[in-house]
Amino acid sequence: MLREITLGQYYPVDSFIHRLDPRVKLAGTFLFLIALFIVNSWTAYAVLALVLFGFILLSKVPFSFMVRGLKSVLFLLLLSVSFNLFLTPGEELFRIFFLKMTKEGLQIASMMAIRLVMLVLSSSILTLTTTPNALTDGMEKGLGIFKVFHFPVHEIAMMMSIALRFIPILVEETDKIMKAQMARGADFESGSIFDRAKAMVPILVPLFVSAFRRAYDLAMAMEARCYQGGEGRTKMKPLHYTKADYLSYLVLFLILGLAIGSRFISLP
Repeated sequence: MLREITLGQYYPVDSFIHRLDPRVKLAGTFLFLIALFIVNSWTAYAVLALVLFGFILLSKVPFSFMVRGLKSVLFLLLLSVSFNLFLTPGEELFRIFFLKMTKEGLQIASMMAIRLVMLVLSSSILTLTTTPNALTDGMEKGLGIFKVFHFPVHEIAMMMSIALRFIPILVEETDKIMKAQMARGADFESGSIFDRAKAMVPILVPLFVSAFRRAYDLAMAMEARCYQGGEGRTKMKPLHYTKADYLSYLVLFLILGLAIGSRFISLP
């Protein structure tokens, strides 16, 4: 299960999406998510799904590898679908004891599931095609205008980059601890929910200790290298827009415009 988490991982391959400026990919993810929550028709969702599938093809990341990330949010997906399915008032389709499924609930639950799946996939494209360093530079450069208001852009970008770096590291660490505990006879799959929660305690303690140790080592390493924040720092690889980046911006804003326009057009 832990190996299925793709957030924070980078998939090294030469593709059109990989070569794009990280600012374009950050803005593209943000604009796509806005479009995803604007549309409210099946036709619009189908168009966005085709667009997303096109982005996945351009990224050259295997679709099976990208879908693996959905397993980590499967519980959240089922929970949100269940709540919308049985707690939305409307025309009753059928009833299971005191739970009533409605036509409106079925429609809202289906749209919610599609939104969540596409949200995870679009976010995965960003992290799988962009290195943490590039993400940091992209966020810092893209939000540079806020420095006028003394907003700590560099520090926030650095924190997000470190957090993304730590996700796969902590996942791997958790996997090692679980295997070590299972070798000693620990059982994480049988018993009641309370028994499983109790069995997780021997994992959480060494995991937190390891996380704090890694954070301390990182802080000491940054201090030893005289890290003083973003003021006056230069970049080994400065970011520059290319024609492909400007074209990508045009396509992204066109998608957002079509999504907004779909709200004013009667679509099935």
